[in-house]
Amino acid sequence: MNDIDLHVHSNASDGTCSPSQVVELAKKAKLAAIALTDHDTVNGVGQALEAARQNGLRVIPGIEVSSIYEGTEIHILGLFVEKDDPDFLKALERFQAIRDERNQEMLERFEKAGIHLTKDMLTGSNPQTVITRAHVARALVRSGYASSMEQAFKKYLTYGGAYCPPKKAPDPLTVTETLRANGAFVSLAHPFQYKLGDERLGHLAESMKSWGMEGIEVYHSSHNSLETKKLLELSQK
Repeated sequence: MNDIDLHVHSNASDGTCSPSQVVELAKKAKLAAIALTDHDTVNGVGQALEAARQNGLRVIPGIEVSSIYEGTEIHILGLFVEKDDPDFLKALERFQAIRDERNQEMLERFEKAGIHLTKDMLTGSNPQTVITRAHVARALVRSGYASSMEQAFKKYLTYGGAYCPPKKAPDPLTVTETLRANGAFVSLAHPFQYKLGDERLGHLAESMKSWGMEGIEVYHSSHNSLETKKLLELSQK
């Protein structure tokens, strides 16, 4: 039992299961360890750690922080975070405030188009969740505005589209420094999702390494075998 998953979400952000349920599912899948890495929050980490103590699974406290690199949204993983660090929590509050402003603008754009969505409709089973585009997509499907999550994203949630304003987020240097100050291991999440091209991705990786990044997420469900091979070579370089 040696398999691990270092990028797992719960309903503290865009996952569908509570942190304790995530731990239970990981145990059933016979994983040795997981990292709970919800978007811009560590609110689910405590519950996951408690559940892990009860069933023997190792849980690594983590987070996935949104950032903007040359106009493109990227995600940066922090592993082994100190979840109760007051300076870190204050930084997350600032990051979440930026996200909340965008979410409010999104709701206003939908309302003007006659699509009625409320914050309560988005948060679902966890009122304290960090709202992401996945929450909006689920609400659109439940309300009959889209037939599937895929259609909801394509029709309504394209970045910069009529309903989805460009995301504002801290730059990668700020995010990396914030995570490093917390003592976290910093890793670039699913790099090929950003469609930067090999050259720009290489420049980003080199810059982030100089700032203290220590890893790249090579294995991800969105990566094909060629992309995985390229990322292995990039990480070794």
